[in-house]
Amino acid sequence: MTTARQVTEVVTHHGEGPFWDEAAGRLLVVDMLAGAVVAVVPGGDVHRYEVGGVAAAVRARAAGGYVLATERGFQRFTADFTPDGPPIAAFDDPAIRMNDGGCDPQGRFYCGTMAYAVTPGAGVLYRLDPDLTVHEVLTGVTISNGIQWPPDGHHAYYNDTPTGRVDRYAFDPDAGTFGARETLAVIDPALGQPDGMALDAEGGVWVALWRGGAIHRYASDGTLTERIAVPARQTTACAFDDGTTLFITTSRDGLGSEAEPGAGAVFAVDVGVEGARPYAFAG
Repeated sequence: MTTARQVTEVVTHHGEGPFWDEAAGRLLVVDMLAGAVVAVVPGGDVHRYEVGGVAAAVRARAAGGYVLATERGFQRFTADFTPDGPPIAAFDDPAIRMNDGGCDPQGRFYCGTMAYAVTPGAGVLYRLDPDLTVHEVLTGVTISNGIQWPPDGHHAYYNDTPTGRVDRYAFDPDAGTFGARETLAVIDPALGQPDGMALDAEGGVWVALWRGGAIHRYASDGTLTERIAVPARQTTACAFDDGTTLFITTSRDGLGSEAEPGAGAVFAVDVGVEGARPYAFAG
């Protein structure tokens, strides 16, 4: 089993949502509960953008700049993370926050929620359209995580972490809606819980295992084909660069003195297959 190498110092408290910013040649990571976006230039500098509140998920905008899922909505930013327009509200319940998200091939941005108290079924998957309207896509979610679309555009992978499953939903690319669900893989609770994910160019699904210190790769038929060890058990998410390097985020949240020295750092591993290119937000 390959072990990922640590490539940064501890740069987050609760690192999540890695995203390869191709235009700038850097990795963006959210320090979610601290309300910051951390930019990591491979082999170089680390820069921190304090955006306030909760920084749940970040993606590029096709016209330049970024879109961020905030505690209870969305915000567009310019290239230097200056707010670009007013906040976009999705809901107003202070017991709920955004958690993880991504863009579909049509340029719509999705982010799902969870209760601060991790109340079962309290979460919702929201969709932000390019016209900046917000829509509910899935309800009854507990911890929304790991949403990705393969190039065919007719299904989406999705994790509701406490279920222990990696699910594949039928997807309507015109309406931006989810249909029938099937299970791609079930993860033994002793190995961790499914968190963030990334896709590769061969159809593989790479899943971070929360409290499992590992990344699993599943083929499109659900076969486990690879396991990467991560020297931090609170492994949260992963993302490819524009080549074959898989970056991995970790968290030290809640661990206190029991945190591994690298918890909160970014790790990386060359997996020998290129990643699928992420999609940008069209709004």
